[in-house]
Amino acid sequence: MPLNTRSLVYLAAEFLLLCGLCFAQQNPTPETPKEEGLTNKLVDLPAEWLIGPYIPSTHPLRPLTLEQRRDVFLRQTFLTAGSYMARMFSAGVDQARGVPKEWGGGMEGYGTRFGSRYGQFVITNALQSAGNAALGYESRYDLCKCSGFWARSKHAIARNFYTYNFTEREKRSQIPLFAGAFGAGMISSVWLPGHRSAWEDGAYAALGQAAYGSGINWVSEFAIDILRKVTGKRYPTTPQ
Repeated sequence: MPLNTRSLVYLAAEFLLLCGLCFAQQNPTPETPKEEGLTNKLVDLPAEWLIGPYIPSTHPLRPLTLEQRRDVFLRQTFLTAGSYMARMFSAGVDQARGVPKEWGGGMEGYGTRFGSRYGQFVITNALQSAGNAALGYESRYDLCKCSGFWARSKHAIARNFYTYNFTEREKRSQIPLFAGAFGAGMISSVWLPGHRSAWEDGAYAALGQAAYGSGINWVSEFAIDILRKVTGKRYPTTPQ
């Protein structure tokens, strides 16, 4: 039976919830009754588990300490459901395109593609975080202080190409982000099959960051609004 839009929304929400619960090992909570329902569970799910460390629109931007930068890196790279979902999506695109063809199809081929995408992401984030720390650049996404769909969408896409320096007010080009993507693309040519050009793989990775990064920012910008819609405006239970 084909799924309608409402069913797809709830399936996606269920997946987000399961991903978030997988990362909730630090403060385990008592098991809730099954009849509590999905929406009752979603209202207690921290947004950071879904979109990673971010700056709410009502909060000022403040410089990060080195310890905070390390925490942001670990959360962005390993403790955010969105990081895995984005790599699952890109691996699915690779699977549909059949690239690299040497990895074949099926779950084995998909698993190899996902591992490759995620490994490349880890390298990208490591290089980006190191560059941001060296330059004093902001590494978190800040929700737009504006209102309106198009204004917020414009902010989300633009933030993929600029960030803030140590003043948290002056804008700077996202050089560490795209340099990290380029470097990770070059490194990935080591494990990708076939005759590869490291420079070409790096260029494709940087172009991919321009596309995927804008999409990820857009999802992050509206993720809380979507969850509020799904939970009948009860999300989140604590002020952002």
